Amino acid sequence: MSKKTLVLGASLRTDRYSNLVINRLVNNNHEVVAIGLRKGSVAGIDIQTELIKFDDLDTVTLYLNPKRQSQYFEYIISLRPKRVIFNPGTENPEFYQVLEEASIEVEVACNLVLLSTNQY
Repeated sequence: MSKKTLVLGASLRTDRYSNLVINRLVNNNHEVVAIGLRKGSVAGIDIQTELIKFDDLDTVTLYLNPKRQSQYFEYIISLRPKRVIFNPGTENPEFYQVLEEASIEVEVACNLVLLSTNQY
């Protein structure tokens, strides 16, 4: 079953984990949308630079360090995803609490591991 996923902090650089996860999500037939600092395309997915109101999101997977996340709190909550995945280096207990108060599941995990072990 496809889980529409927003990759927040998407990068065009092929050595970045956000780039790898976009490719892996596409290869696993998940619908993917992406927001990053620079426009471009990864695995046929256009990276947006504006905060677009995406509908029917299952997951937001974060590739932003905690200091950069606070500007996205309200945006992510407004999207009403079922869950937010905090990948290694993005852990943020303050944001966990905000999300849980908004009834959004928090998952501290590596998106690539979840995909490779069929736990996504």
